Amino acid sequence: MTSTVPALGTRTAEGSALQGVLLDMDGTLVDTEGFWWDAEVEVFASLGHALDEAWRDVVVGGPMTRSAGFLIEATGADITLPELTVLLNDGFEDRISRSLPLMPGAARLLAELAAQRVPMALVSASHRRIIDRVLGSIGAHHFELTVAGDEVTRTKPHPDPYLLAAAGIGADPARCAVIEDTATGVAAAEAAGCRVVAVPSVAPIAPAAGRTVVPSLEHVNLPFLQGLMSF
Repeated sequence: MTSTVPALGTRTAEGSALQGVLLDMDGTLVDTEGFWWDAEVEVFASLGHALDEAWRDVVVGGPMTRSAGFLIEATGADITLPELTVLLNDGFEDRISRSLPLMPGAARLLAELAAQRVPMALVSASHRRIIDRVLGSIGAHHFELTVAGDEVTRTKPHPDPYLLAAAGIGADPARCAVIEDTATGVAAAEAAGCRVVAVPSVAPIAPAAGRTVVPSLEHVNLPFLQGLMSF
């Protein structure tokens, strides 16, 4: 699946002003944020550098170019951004090939939305090669389209990925609920004009206008998402 599906006529979930649900992947549907950090630690150790644990909050949820670029600058490692990107993707892919735990409530929520025919899109800063691997466990059939970080000119925290996803499912961004786990993703969704459900994975996220914070996906269901459209 790609991020090039053309916009169709707007469709509304039955009995609701909710027109679509757009979901982040890492840390939201799959418990992989720690995998990225572990891969980063391992790669930089091989280059002779130890990563500061405090940097974890800086790189979480960001596009590869930003996260990898920050770590190169912070450590002074002798490696180019393209070289590091390959090593990090390889390290992450190795980890998900061994284990890919879903976040609590993820499978149930996806099944519920699919059963009620709510249009869904997966919107991730991860590269296409990673998304396609993960979709095998999440279930590609749940999503009408997927947007990868290396397929848009500007990825999160810019609004472009969420605007593209809303258009792809024929929905008004203001009538889409976005589920995200990082401040970077929340910023992208809010800039696109979507209603946001934040499920923090690594760093805390404060409630705000148009944003609801919950401790896990186990607190999210279709009536909950429909209710977000009423305020």
